Amino acid sequence: MELQEKMYNLSERIKQLKENIQTEEATKQSFILPFFQALGYDVFNPLEFIPEFTADVGIKKHEKVDYAILQEGKPLILIEAKSCNEKLDKHDSQLFRYFGTTESKFAILTNGIIYKFYSDLDQPNVMDSQPFYVLDMMDLSDQAIQYLANFNKCNLDIDSIMNTASDLKYLSLTKTAFKELIENPTDEFIKLLLNSGVYDGLKNQKVIDKFKPIVKRGINQYINDKMSSKFKETLSSNDDEVIEENNEPDEEVSKINTTIDELNGFAIVKAILRTEVEAKRITYKDTESYFGILLDNNIRKWICRIYINTKAKYVIISDENKKGIKHDLGTLDDLYNLSNELKDSLKIQFNWHAKYDKHTS
Repeated sequence: MELQEKMYNLSERIKQLKENIQTEEATKQSFILPFFQALGYDVFNPLEFIPEFTADVGIKKHEKVDYAILQEGKPLILIEAKSCNEKLDKHDSQLFRYFGTTESKFAILTNGIIYKFYSDLDQPNVMDSQPFYVLDMMDLSDQAIQYLANFNKCNLDIDSIMNTASDLKYLSLTKTAFKELIENPTDEFIKLLLNSGVYDGLKNQKVIDKFKPIVKRGINQYINDKMSSKFKETLSSNDDEVIEENNEPDEEVSKINTTIDELNGFAIVKAILRTEVEAKRITYKDTESYFGILLDNNIRKWICRIYINTKAKYVIISDENKKGIKHDLGTLDDLYNLSNELKDSLKIQFNWHAKYDKHTS
């Protein structure tokens, strides 16, 4: 099984079990150890993966970090683990102390969901105050897994990681600063936009305060438009590879507005089903009343229909009678709780269509 598939499977597992994991030890066993197993480490071999690694700090003796990954008998990566219910912000100082007492090149602070990767880019043998990479297992992407592959035991390349770590660190900080700027535009940022041809009048505090919500709304609308456009291009790129078997008349396109929420719902269902079928075979068809997710772009093979542009949000998952079973949705993340039902529906489409083809042939 490839790293990508292992990580997506673990991500689904975390989403399903998170609410039932209450302690640090349970987090280690259920989330953290499987993470490093997926990267190829033998977590039960103390010659390469040591639990309770001693990292004495000054006059404090027998200080221990949760795990250490060894290379040629020396610690290469220190791992400090916390419960999945804890935030990591207040724990980096503890790892900072451990890092300076060993020959480690990397340190990882994790609660089994968020993984913060640190090194000593700013000063040798002193752990940086900011991580150079942050991985969120609840929000995985192919790109994130591709970078994570650098830490795979089979192709662990320290030089390659260090060469890209600095760029990653400052790219991450830039994205964080930009996100804050979008959510809470500063007066200086508003003035910059106003001076770029938006407003020629006096830029006093009253004018700046007036434009703040306008600027914020304009930026968010622009981002949503770009995301929607790119998402549609990506999802429709497989249209030439499948045969569309649609005998129903098309609805007026002008009346259909595919929303970001609907596309996000499609992405979740696609992520769930990618372990059962090639991702390109999962397609969608939007209608005025619902957002349909199909197998092979065939409306007879509908897997589920999502209703989220209504007051009550819900999904109808196809059953053997093709009538479907309704499930209420609090948020789109609730789709993950229906993974088994969605996979069963996919299997039904395989079986039903095989019988249909045999009957009509």
